[in-house]
Amino acid sequence: MSNLLCAALTVALWVILIWVVLSWIAAYGRLPWGHPVRRFYDALSRVVEPLLAPIRRVLGPVRIGNAALDLSPIVLILVIGILQLIVC
Repeated sequence: MSNLLCAALTVALWVILIWVVLSWIAAYGRLPWGHPVRRFYDALSRVVEPLLAPIRRVLGPVRIGNAALDLSPIVLILVIGILQLIVC
């Protein structure tokens, strides 16, 4: 049972990391709307966004001048890492 949970946590970690990288690419307009990678990013967003929403409600974006830094993926990665240390 713990091996299955460890595997699920590892997959979740990789999904979040891939989503973060793709979000940077999508944010800078490098992925047109019909591109297959954009569709993959949109599919990952439907999985990751519900996990990030509660964190975003508690922890708003950090303002740096005119820019805002979303720390919720970092917090989620840290939580998953802590869970991996406890369970695995």
